[in-house]
Amino acid sequence: MAPKKVQSKNIKKVSRKITIELKKEIVEKHERGIRVTDLAFEYKMAKSTISTILKSKDAIKGADVAKGVTLFSKQRTQVLEEVEKLLLVWLNEKQLAGDSVTEAMICEKARKLHSDLLQKDPSTSAARVEFKASRGWFDNFRKRSGLHSAVRHGEASSSDKAAAEAFKKEFAEFLKAEGFVAQQVFNCDETGLFWKKMPNRTYITQEEMALPGHKPMKDRLTLLLCANASADLKIKPLLVYHSQTPRAFKEQNVNKARLPVMWRANARAWVTRQLFMEWLYEVFAPTVKKYLSDNQLPERCLLLMDNVPAHPPALVDDMDTEYDFIKVKFLPSHMTPLLKPMDQQVTCNFKKLYTKALFSRCFNVTEETSLTLEEFWKEHFNVLHCINFIDKAWEDVTYWTLNSAWRKLWPECVTECVTEFNFEGSDAQIVEEIVSLGKSMGLDVNGADIEELIKDHKEELTAEELAELQSEQQKALAEEHSTEEEEGREVSSDVIQSIMKKWNECQDFFEKHHPNITVTNTVLNLMNDNVVSHFWRVMQRRKKQVASDRFFAKIDPAAKRQKRGNP
Repeated sequence: MAPKKVQSKNIKKVSRKITIELKKEIVEKHERGIRVTDLAFEYKMAKSTISTILKSKDAIKGADVAKGVTLFSKQRTQVLEEVEKLLLVWLNEKQLAGDSVTEAMICEKARKLHSDLLQKDPSTSAARVEFKASRGWFDNFRKRSGLHSAVRHGEASSSDKAAAEAFKKEFAEFLKAEGFVAQQVFNCDETGLFWKKMPNRTYITQEEMALPGHKPMKDRLTLLLCANASADLKIKPLLVYHSQTPRAFKEQNVNKARLPVMWRANARAWVTRQLFMEWLYEVFAPTVKKYLSDNQLPERCLLLMDNVPAHPPALVDDMDTEYDFIKVKFLPSHMTPLLKPMDQQVTCNFKKLYTKALFSRCFNVTEETSLTLEEFWKEHFNVLHCINFIDKAWEDVTYWTLNSAWRKLWPECVTECVTEFNFEGSDAQIVEEIVSLGKSMGLDVNGADIEELIKDHKEELTAEELAELQSEQQKALAEEHSTEEEEGREVSSDVIQSIMKKWNECQDFFEKHHPNITVTNTVLNLMNDNVVSHFWRVMQRRKKQVASDRFFAKIDPAAKRQKRGNP
């Protein structure tokens, strides 16, 4: 008889806290037809846990809580929920601007947001309790939001400089030991772009500021720019927007695969880990491979990045063997602004060139057509134009700008002619050209206005402005969903239901007979998330519409009489 297993009394079972956000995801997938067994496998949970979550699906679907919250709590006021949501938007803007953020700065911003929201809605008596943004709140917020690597504690500038010099020396030794040359070394960086924004003193901006509600000048997208140290290879940028298929794309039947950027979308227009990895595999890797081959260089390269959530620390470990020619090195977070090549005038220069391309287009339209500037701006300027301007601006970033960006981190790779190049003079000339174009169109602008426009994304955003960013994203998503419905109307509900039934039969067959259950589940979940979900959303909206029609028919006497055939 086998001896009984003795369980130590000192071993405590650690319970896993499941966020409301994750519970919503589980509920949504189950409603799309994914079974409890599959959900349990995907999320590595017991089937009983999944079932318990699904029992509370109505409460979960109706919950409006900040990221990372695990429990419904009466102590967490709606104001605090809103504070944390806006705080995440603010942190992302800081991250995109390359600014270091300390615990004290986050707590101060949280208190300011809380105060602003109370002033906006003083009737919220339940939230009148003073919000101190204590250390306990900060620790919980950081854990809930997954901001461990994004929250950087400030140090004295002298120690930053000393650490930067030490890393610079270490980096040079690393490159020498590995044998990398400038053509093999790359740097990438994210930046936010308010793509439909003019200087504050122009009459177009003043008119927009006077209008309530929708402010397209606050519409932001995120770009990932990348180039090598020798400045002879610019990688196709990744562009993340909050709408997968904007109206302009549908009207002009745009093929996204042929755009000069890799187009991706999510609700917040942020670069996520998944999107970064897609760009790395689908754009960066094949482009660099071809470049190295064409230049008869060894098939290996170094990608230098800053340590932000979108860049996975375990990137190398997660790579397939096909991409093992890419070596990754992270810049220490507290010295990123001092050394990161893309921060050394590249993104700033790019945005000035974007503004120049924008002003050139406005000038040409007003000169060559009967459209006024206001008419073009309000009715004819869309995100497709923006993509063309991004392409032109990225193309116009010069060899001198890209190569000189490495002067602080790796001065040895900067060529002599670049060292002697007058970058400030060249940059000032671009600003003068923008001002000249603006004045030709009757805009009241000067060099200071243009500089202010470029730096606008670094200014402190108010609670109202942060809420506007969220609102723009939600409107775009709502518009996109309504378009999905229009596209889905071509197919009847009966046909969709029939296909969904067949798809469920296919899933059952594959799971029962395929020898590799892990691969099967991965592929089926991918199909459900990216293809089947579209038709599921169409059916859900149609069901809601039918229910709504029935409800109003019940309360409308005229509709009742019409149904009975009475006048």
